[in-house]
Amino acid sequence: MAQIKEIYLAGGCFWGTEAFMQRIKGVIDAESGYANGGSANPTYQDVCQGSGHAEVVKVTYDAEQISLAKLLHFYFQVIDPISVNQQGADKGIQYRTGIYYVDPADEVVITTALADLQKNYDEPLAVENERLDHYFPAEEYHQDYLDKNPNGYCHIDIQLMNEILKNQ
Repeated sequence: MAQIKEIYLAGGCFWGTEAFMQRIKGVIDAESGYANGGSANPTYQDVCQGSGHAEVVKVTYDAEQISLAKLLHFYFQVIDPISVNQQGADKGIQYRTGIYYVDPADEVVITTALADLQKNYDEPLAVENERLDHYFPAEEYHQDYLDKNPNGYCHIDIQLMNEILKNQ
C-alpha cells in the first residue's frame, strides 16, 4: 500500500532539480514551481524581478519505496549546500537552496539530515529548513523542461545524475 507524501526542494534552477528527482525510484511526480515568496500566483517574470520566491520542485513520493532521509541524501549530492542564493551560474534569491515541508513530522528528519551534512563542511550550510508557506506551480513551459529541450541549460550535469542514481 502506497504512503504518498510530498516535500518541496529548492536546488537552484528547477529544471535540473525536477529532471533529477523524476529519475529516483519511489518518486511519483516532480513539478516545478515557486514557494515561500511575497505574493500569490507569481509569474516567472515576478520571481526573476525579486518577488522572494524560491524556484522549487514539488516532489510527490511513495514513502513505502523511498524514505525522506534517502531522498534528501540524493538531493544533497546535486546542490552546493554552502552557496548562498546561487547554484551553478544561476544567481539570485530565487536560486537559493531549501527544504520546505508540509508534514510537521518531517522537520526532525530534515534537521537530522542537515546536521549530518554540516559535518562535511567548515562553513555553515545555506539550505533553508522551513514549513511551506505557499506553493504555486510554474508555467507549463517550465514543466518537464529538459525532456522537452534535451540540450537545454542545466546546472546539474546529466551524467552526474545518472552516476548518482545507477545503483539506487
